[in-house]
Amino acid sequence: MKRTQLSFLVALAAGPALAQEGAAEAVGTGLGLVIGLLIMIVVGAVVGWLAGLIVKGSGLGFWGDVVVGIGGSILAGFLFPMLGITIGTGFLATFVPAVIGAALLLLIVRMIRRST
Repeated sequence: MKRTQLSFLVALAAGPALAQEGAAEAVGTGLGLVIGLLIMIVVGAVVGWLAGLIVKGSGLGFWGDVVVGIGGSILAGFLFPMLGITIGTGFLATFVPAVIGAALLLLIVRMIRRST
C-alpha cells in the first residue's frame, strides 16, 4: 500500500514538470520556425541579388529579389534531383543550384513581363 501511495505522489509532483517540458518544446519549435524563416529570407535575398547580377536588367527590388531567390531555391530543390544533377557537397550543393534556379526564374519572369 505504501508503495502505491509513493508512486502516486511522484506522479503528482512530476505532472507540472512534464507539462512545462511540453510547453518548452512548443516554444522551442516556434522559435526554430522563426529562425528558419529568417535564414530563408536572408539566403533568399543573397541568392536573388546574385541572380539579379547574372540576369542583367531584371531587378525587381529587394523584396522581389527575395521572393525570386526563395522561389528559385524551391524550383532548384525539386528540379535538380529530378534531373539527377548534383553539384558538390555541403553548402555549395544547396547554394549553387539555388542561384541557378533563381536566375532561371528571373528569366521566366522577364519573358512574362515582356509579353504583357
